[in-house]
Amino acid sequence: MRYLYLHGLGSGPNSAKAKYFAARFRSRGIELELLDFNLDSAGAFDFVGLSLTRNIAKVKQAIAQGTEPVTLIGSSLGGLTAAWAAQDSAQVERLVLLAPAFDFLNAWLPALGEEQVGQWKTTGQLEYFHYGQGNQQSLGYGFVTDLASYDEVELGRFRRKLALQSLPTLILHGSNDETVPISASRAYAASRDWVKLIELDSDHGLGNSVSRIWREIQEFCPLG
Repeated sequence: MRYLYLHGLGSGPNSAKAKYFAARFRSRGIELELLDFNLDSAGAFDFVGLSLTRNIAKVKQAIAQGTEPVTLIGSSLGGLTAAWAAQDSAQVERLVLLAPAFDFLNAWLPALGEEQVGQWKTTGQLEYFHYGQGNQQSLGYGFVTDLASYDEVELGRFRRKLALQSLPTLILHGSNDETVPISASRAYAASRDWVKLIELDSDHGLGNSVSRIWREIQEFCPLG
């Protein structure tokens, strides 16, 4: 079994959470593969060109580098990426989704406000604090238009497909999440008995819950 970690928006493979879980997996003699969604296909830093479609392609490329079954562990946008990447991959056997960014635009764009969203659409770029880089980085408006193409109709079709696969899924989400409301994960898990939702007393970063998350991962995944 291979384990791939997918980071969130404005983060990276060197985030505190990624390094924590990599160390925990290493203690069990397992390499946690850390993907970097900030890079373009040539390996150059390209946050401005980030999109869910590019993320999904990167995950599928990583999966195809081996023949072993795969568990995807995705945080926030990485969780949404994991869910979409798994839908037509026979190699993905399990999903662990940490505050997955379901219905993200409907929560995020209103929080930005009409004026800022309008400026973003007009100029084509939004200054967004990138925690992985420690500074402001430009994010292209193509991120929005691409993500909007994965609308609720498409996601609904995808969910029906997962219903046939019954892909084991563990979701851990903070009840105090102000970035991605936990209601999205509740709705996702409500009618899917193969999805286990654990609600944590935490915010979107889940920083105070990493040890609990690790315990749940060990119970959920066949670590050997």
